[in-house]
Amino acid sequence: MRVITSLQEMQDLCLWLKRAGKSIGFVPTMGYLHEGHLELMNIARRENDVLVTSVFVNPLQFGPNEDFEKYPRDAAGDETKARSVGVDYFFYPHVDEIYPMPLATTMTVNARNSVLCGASRPGHFDGVVTVLAKLFNLVLPDRVYMGTKDAQQVAVVEQFVTDYNFPLQIIPVPTVREHDGLAKSSRNVYLTVDERAQASQLYASLKAAENLIKNGESSADKVMNHINDCLADLLESWAKLDYIALYSYPDLQPIQVVTDRLIIAVAVKFSKARLIDNIIIEVI
Repeated sequence: MRVITSLQEMQDLCLWLKRAGKSIGFVPTMGYLHEGHLELMNIARRENDVLVTSVFVNPLQFGPNEDFEKYPRDAAGDETKARSVGVDYFFYPHVDEIYPMPLATTMTVNARNSVLCGASRPGHFDGVVTVLAKLFNLVLPDRVYMGTKDAQQVAVVEQFVTDYNFPLQIIPVPTVREHDGLAKSSRNVYLTVDERAQASQLYASLKAAENLIKNGESSADKVMNHINDCLADLLESWAKLDYIALYSYPDLQPIQVVTDRLIIAVAVKFSKARLIDNIIIEVI
C-alpha cells in the first residue's frame, strides 16, 4: 500500500491509471476506521482494478459548536486497517493542502438537505459536496462507495453527481452493525458503558416500525409514534430525542401514507455522542 499526501501526486497517479485502462474504486472517509469502512473497501476491492481510500477530517462540514477538534483520529491505526483489506493507495492530505486559502467559489445544496440531520446542521452538506468535488477531481474514480448509515448523505451526493455530470457511479452499501444491531460508528467510542448497553434500542425501534408496516400499517404518524413508544425507556433514562422521521427516499419528501420507497430514521443525543440510524424500506 502506498501512502500519498500530495494532491498533485494523487491526481497525476490517477490520470496515469485511467490512461492505462484501470478502473478505480474510491472510499472517502474521515478516518478512525471501523468495520463499516472496511466493508466498503472490501466491496470496492472486488469490483475494481485499483482501490483508493482517503482519510480527511473536513472542517467545512462541522458547525461552530460541533466536534471538529475532538473528532477521533488514529492515522497509524487507519493505515494498518486499510492495508489489511488490500487498499492500493491511501490518500491522507493535510487540511492546508485541501484548503490552502479561502475558497473563491462555494457550493450550496438546495435539495434533500433541509430535513433529518441537515435540519440542525445548516451548511453541513455544502461542506460535504465541496470536499467531494475536490476528491473526485483528484482521484477520478469510476465507483464511489458510501454507507447507507448516512442515507441522507448518500441521497445528497447521488443528486450532486447527477447535477454536475461527474463520470462516476455512487454505490450505496448497507449499514454494518454490531451483534446487537447498533450501527458501527466512530462516535460509538463516546458512549458510556450504560449508554452502550441501551443504544441498540435505536435499531430495535426501527425494526419494530418495519414490522408494523409489513403487517399493514399505512399511517406515517402511527409508525413514528410506535418508534417513540419503543424508545420510551431509553429516552427516560439516558438520552434525548433529536428526531424520528419518515420520508420518501431518496427525494426526502414528507409523506402521510406509507407507499413505495421510504426511509425511517432516528437521531438520539447521549451525554457525549449523537447517534443516527435508519432503515430504507420498499413497500409493495
